[in-house]
Order: sequence, then structure tokens, then C-alpha cells
Amino acid sequence: MKKISVVVPCYNEQEAIPFFYNEIIKVSAMMANEAEFEYLFVNDGSKDRTIDVLRALAAKDQRVKYVSFSKNFGKEAAMYAGLEKASGDYVAVIDVDLQDPPELLQQMFRDLESGEYDCVATRRVSRKGEPPIRSAFAKLFYAMINKISKTEIVDGARDYRLMTRQMVDAILEVKEYNRFSKGIFSWVGFTTKWLEYENVERRAGETKWSFWKLLKYSLDGIVAFSTVPLSIASVLGLLLCLVAFVLIIIIVIKTLAFGDPVAGYPSLMCVILFVGGIQLFCMGILGKYLAKTYLETKKRPIYLVKEDNIDER
Repeated sequence: MKKISVVVPCYNEQEAIPFFYNEIIKVSAMMANEAEFEYLFVNDGSKDRTIDVLRALAAKDQRVKYVSFSKNFGKEAAMYAGLEKASGDYVAVIDVDLQDPPELLQQMFRDLESGEYDCVATRRVSRKGEPPIRSAFAKLFYAMINKISKTEIVDGARDYRLMTRQMVDAILEVKEYNRFSKGIFSWVGFTTKWLEYENVERRAGETKWSFWKLLKYSLDGIVAFSTVPLSIASVLGLLLCLVAFVLIIIIVIKTLAFGDPVAGYPSLMCVILFVGGIQLFCMGILGKYLAKTYLETKKRPIYLVKEDNIDER
């Protein structure tokens, strides 16, 4: 019988965990004749009682395992830790807020068992319930990154997926500190089947992803999987040089041939502010890539564990 490891990143989710646990054990009961389960919760430095809830669940259910970080390292680190600690033949990544329907695991498992796929992933076909501006920026992000990157990221793709051990091992080979898992899942290749579903509202607790956090995350994704912004900076610099050269010729001709005086302070300030803005924009792009390179060269661990019950089992 195959074993399924269900990796569940958690950050301040004391309210949502009991609801999730009740749903996931229903799914495992329905699949009792097909697969055995382990539930691997990763506590990402929560400041509430998340770790107490996980300890209580582990005490009553031997299938519950947990890893607790020394501080908040982020969801990307939590997913990596879960994949690294998982022992199953198949490994699922799922959010604890029940926006990822656990009942889809049964279909995912059967699709993988067919041998035709290495991964069964999910994507939302609607963003019902989200603020319009957030939905608009999400669509813009997927359209942009698929234009400027060789790694295709499906619009509406979720982290929720079930993968074979071979694919999980391939993902773990990608040890970069600045992680963007949606891109990594695609970059490693393997055959993926997509399951579509309507957006589901969070069951309990509050989302930890504000608009600005999502915007920063999307920028990290662009930097991680495309060098086109660097090319844009170079092209802008070249265009400004050409524009400046043409303007110099025009000014010289107007002054020498027609005696037309050069416009004064207002035009000069406009040019200075425009060119200065472009330079700062290009420096910002370079700085973003340099900062990521700097963090990679430090070779810091992706996460640090404070407590776990993995070795106890």
C-alpha cells in the first residue's frame, strides 16, 4: 500500500488547524483501502498557540507529525522543510485554511497511480470573493511572467498538488535560498495534470497575505525566473543616449543656424528629473538582482528547526 505525506505549512493557524484535521481524516478514511497517510504540519514560527494545537493532535493521532521553526522563515521555507521531512511515496502540499479542497486528493492519487503523470496540480478558475484590484494584479502577473520567462506558470496555479517521490527529490535538489515554488515546480519538468476548481473561502482565521506581500512575492518570482528586467534597463539606457544625442544636434542647429536661444530652467529641470528617474529605476532593478545574489552567497540555511516529533516515530 502506498503512503501519502500531506505537507501543511502553518503560520498563526490555531483556529484553522482543527477544521483542517477533521476534513483530512475524512479523506484518509475514504482512501483507507488505497493508501496510508501521514500529516506533516510545519509551524513557521507562529506567535499564537499553533504549536500547542499540533502537540495535542500528535498526542492523539500517530499519523500527525510536526516541525516547528525557530522563527518565521516564510511559506517557501515551510514547504521545502515539509518536502524534505516527508517519507511518503507520494507527497502533497496543501494550505491549512481549506481553500484547497482536501477531497481532491482521492482523484489526484488515482491519476498518479495510472502511471501517466508525475504530478497532479490544481488551479483556480475564478477569484470569487477576492478584492478586484488583487485579482487584476494577479492576472497581470501571470501574463507578464509567462511573456518574459522561459518557465511557464499556469494562471491561477496553486501550491496544492500531489507529487511522486521522484519529482519531490528533484525539487529538493533546487537548494536556492530565494525560493519561488510555483516556478520551481514548473522548472523541474515532469508530466503534470491540472485539476480546476472554483475559489473557496477560508474556513477560519485570517489570511497572512496582504496586497503588498503578494506584490513583493510576485516581484521575487520575476527576478527568480527571468533576466528580462536587466535587459529592459540596458535598452532604456541605450534609448536615452540616442535621445540625448538627437537633442544635442537639434540644439546646436537651432542655436547656430537660427539664433534660437535654448529654453531655460523649466526644460532643464524636466530633463534632469526624467533622466534621474530612469537611472534610479534601472539601479533599482540592478539592486534587486544584486540583493538576491548577495543572499545566495551567504549560504544561510533555508530554515532552522526548534522542535519536531519526526525522530520520535
